[in-house]
Amino acid sequence: MPVTSTDMPRIDAATDLQRAVDRAHELASAYLAGLPTRPATPAPDPAALRAALDEPLPEAGSDPAEAVAEWLRRADGGITASSGPRFFGFVTGGVTPAALAGDWLTSTIDQNAAMWLSSPAASETEAVVLRWLKELFHLPMEWGGALTSGATMANLVGLAAARQWTGERLGFDPAVDGLGGHPAIPVVSSTEIHSSAVKALSTLGLGRGSVRKVRANVGVVDLGALGAALAEIDGPAIVVGNAAEVNTGQFDDLTGLADLCAAHPGGAWLHVDAAFGLFAAATPRLRHLLAGIERADSVAADGHKWLNVPYDSGFAFVRDTGYLKQAFSVSAAYTTGSADTWDPMSHLPEMSKRFRGLAAWCALKAYGRAGYREMVERCVDNAAAFAGWVAATPGLELMSEATLNIVCFRYAPAGLDDAATDAFNREAIRRLHADGRVFVTGTVWDGRAALRPAFDNWSTTADDVRILREAVADMLG
Repeated sequence: MPVTSTDMPRIDAATDLQRAVDRAHELASAYLAGLPTRPATPAPDPAALRAALDEPLPEAGSDPAEAVAEWLRRADGGITASSGPRFFGFVTGGVTPAALAGDWLTSTIDQNAAMWLSSPAASETEAVVLRWLKELFHLPMEWGGALTSGATMANLVGLAAARQWTGERLGFDPAVDGLGGHPAIPVVSSTEIHSSAVKALSTLGLGRGSVRKVRANVGVVDLGALGAALAEIDGPAIVVGNAAEVNTGQFDDLTGLADLCAAHPGGAWLHVDAAFGLFAAATPRLRHLLAGIERADSVAADGHKWLNVPYDSGFAFVRDTGYLKQAFSVSAAYTTGSADTWDPMSHLPEMSKRFRGLAAWCALKAYGRAGYREMVERCVDNAAAFAGWVAATPGLELMSEATLNIVCFRYAPAGLDDAATDAFNREAIRRLHADGRVFVTGTVWDGRAALRPAFDNWSTTADDVRILREAVADMLG
């Protein structure tokens, strides 16, 4: 029997909305209160978690306030405490109070931040956030930019501008003409190019397999090898550098890369993947690591890393905004804006865009330059303290200098050959996850299994680092 309009559930805005919001606030407050002691790593049985969440689409509705509570009851065992102080996996920051409050308000006012016309407040706020970020990182104020979903999209935005610049020099417009039938666009980087940049190159049609990868020494590009690769290219090229390689936090020599690009006869666009390394510029102690970044043509970075705002958040800066507009501008009768304003969608792929700028605005306003300087320095100090402990602990091996906020190390028990040592490290990661006190991700560095805790959460204390040490040491037993 067909469902009639009288059978449909009705939304009682006056009652349902307030009850649902109050219930969500209650649940969120309880979650936040327990976050410091919550196991960092969930250990759910995949089948059990799947069964807990899977059900047919409900035919009838239910109480909105109870719907959110029911989801949390069902999914709780699969929630990773990624915003907590003992989450050292990947490179994932937490969420500061100001950023969380801003993000809650973002969902409430529900703005489409793609166009000035759809939300003047969102467009102008994002323009201010981009300017504040350039001030925080000491980047040229004349650069343009965009707030993105993360570093992957930020890399795509910067490399899309690079594609336009290179195509222009090769005699075609990639955004208009496509790439078919035109000269290939060469890309040069090191073996440590991040997978997000490779994914962006693939999405842009430049191809994963087209990257000419030269050797890196302990995470840092070999400038001689890169210069030799550029010399083999007759015409323009794109060069991708790293400002903080993801396994060790090492920085490419950006001044050296810029010199090579400037000297290349065909011209070379320098794109810097600075997903978390850009934050070194927030403190005088570490700003030297980014020497030369002002000579880049585009820079990509992440907000849900060291800016400590909620997922998703990232940003890209480009020296010549005209190439962004070539890559992403579209026109339609119903999207006509104003000549005196800017439409964020002309700088990135999205035409429907969450108002990411509000959480970032609240965080930057609340903590300012001094707050972020202190946050970065504290995280770096936590990393240095842990690295010092690793270096002094029998059975552990520090695999790289802790230049920034990542400590790459491995278990090295006496009497094990290489294969057995790799197996020990992989098993140690599994046991750490099962233990739950901390979350640490593994990797392969220099052909050997390793671990690489990252320190970029605003709430991590020396006591949390002590718990990490204890958990790591217990795996030796």
